Amino acid sequence: MDLYKAIQDLYAEKEKLERVIASLEELQRAAEAATPSAEGRKRRGRKSMGSKERQEVSERMKKYWESRRKKPAEGKSGAARGGDPEKGKA
Repeated sequence: MDLYKAIQDLYAEKEKLERVIASLEELQRAAEAATPSAEGRKRRGRKSMGSKERQEVSERMKKYWESRRKKPAEGKSGAARGGDPEKGKA
């Protein structure tokens, strides 16, 4: 086996690997530059509430439904809503 030839083949292989590595690194840099950072992206969907906000909404809704229960049903009979007032009586 020719030692000189083996060394030349290994150097050629090394050059080839270095070119492939460089091109892959370039692709990686390009992909990172094209992808917006986590800070730059807009969130999709609903905004999640923290526990303090959730508690405030809960208190507000309790007051709302309490006031709804206290109000008498003004002019809302079964016939006015399309139901039969005699139907529910037994």
